[in-house]
Amino acid sequence: MLKSTLLLTTGLTGLAMAAKADITVMSWGGSYAVSQVEAYHKPFTAETGIGVNSVDADNPATPIKAQVEAGNVTIDVADVEYSDAIRLCDEGLLEELDTSMLPPAPDGTPAEEDFIEGALTDCAVANIVWSTIYAYNTENVEGTPTTMADFFDLETFPGKRGLRKTAKANLEMALIADGVPAEEVYDLLETDEGVDQAFAKLETIKDDVVWWEAGAQPPQLLADGEVVMSTAYNGRIFNAAVAEDQPLEVVWDGQILDFDLFVIPKGAPNLEEAKQFIAFSTDTERLAAQASWISYGPARLSSGPLVGLYSDGETEMAPHMPTAEANLSNALVNDFEFWADRDTDLNERFNAWLAN
Repeated sequence: MLKSTLLLTTGLTGLAMAAKADITVMSWGGSYAVSQVEAYHKPFTAETGIGVNSVDADNPATPIKAQVEAGNVTIDVADVEYSDAIRLCDEGLLEELDTSMLPPAPDGTPAEEDFIEGALTDCAVANIVWSTIYAYNTENVEGTPTTMADFFDLETFPGKRGLRKTAKANLEMALIADGVPAEEVYDLLETDEGVDQAFAKLETIKDDVVWWEAGAQPPQLLADGEVVMSTAYNGRIFNAAVAEDQPLEVVWDGQILDFDLFVIPKGAPNLEEAKQFIAFSTDTERLAAQASWISYGPARLSSGPLVGLYSDGETEMAPHMPTAEANLSNALVNDFEFWADRDTDLNERFNAWLAN
């Protein structure tokens, strides 16, 4: 009887452990990862007993592709940009997701109707709306930059510039700075002449650029005075300015709006727990909670009214959101399909341009 009891107890313990397997969630690090840990990971573990291992990457899409193709997947959930979500899904590297698993809004509105248009795809569920902006250090700039053209104006605003080491967003911003209306940018970039024009504009500041690859770098470059202006993710600048009291200002003109989405790599070791995590983390309350830690807009309509103060208990978050009406006057929404189709070719040209 004792032996049977021990075997039964051991078996039940094993089942419990299997049911509560830790999952690995890969994101972008810095203040963004902190916002996810506080809004998603900790509450998820408290409610389900499933631990969350948070790991960072400069771009989670890269290790996803490498792991799936090598047949050695250790990531359960990853946070990726929209164009990467489309491309990885098209290449068969992601699990397809049934949106019926997502909880409805508090008033009963189905998730499919509550998410912002475009926020749900075959393989991905959006959590935030963010943007690439540029910012400047007020202590190192004389005058007040207000337009994308000012970023490229080395005569009026001398000093080093920070740019992400990739074609995406740089080409769009270059054309906007060159006077192309936001609504015409992608039509022009579909032509050889438009691409040439964008690279020609980038060439005007190339010798004064410090290239960055991780989202945490631009605020540091600005704070250290290594650059006077830098493109950046808007939430990273918000965190540096508000939480760390750095003298940084965002210029919203020409911002490039984008989604980040949760995906599950094909062959994830804890598939069901991964789906559970995504459903939990993208409900109305959790998405609103993340917005109290960083200035990225929630991807659900029902979350908007719940967005209030920053975690300092003082700062109103709404004016700092990329989707605030005052910040949208010359905004450009990232054309996700354009980059899914042309990312490889344009980055090959970008890297060749860098090498010259």
